[in-house]
Amino acid sequence: MRLTLALGASVLLLGLLPLPVRASSCAEQIGTIERRLDSAGAIHVAGLQDGHTIRSSKSPKALAQAPAGAPSDAHMISTAAHISDARRLIGRAVDEDRAGQQRACEHTMTEAKGMIGALP
Repeated sequence: MRLTLALGASVLLLGLLPLPVRASSCAEQIGTIERRLDSAGAIHVAGLQDGHTIRSSKSPKALAQAPAGAPSDAHMISTAAHISDARRLIGRAVDEDRAGQQRACEHTMTEAKGMIGALP
């Protein structure tokens, strides 16, 4: 009986403790795309925007240099307007993620990724 009460009290106390908040998958996507938009390739396409700096990706998946030739899909060509639209979409995704709208955030991020296209 005593053990049951002690165990119940422990569970109750653990439930009251603040636990660290885990980043959502959408928040991770947002961070990844923000780094892409501040990469040298995005700066090459859209120019350096106010408040943005060139980031080094240091990603194991990053290419040492841009692929030669044009992308096979014309919609994948990056433009300054597409990058600007992607930045706007990322702002919307951040708001959706904060509001707990996971599916909406993921949908917005898919849109943003499509807008960015293939960066040099």
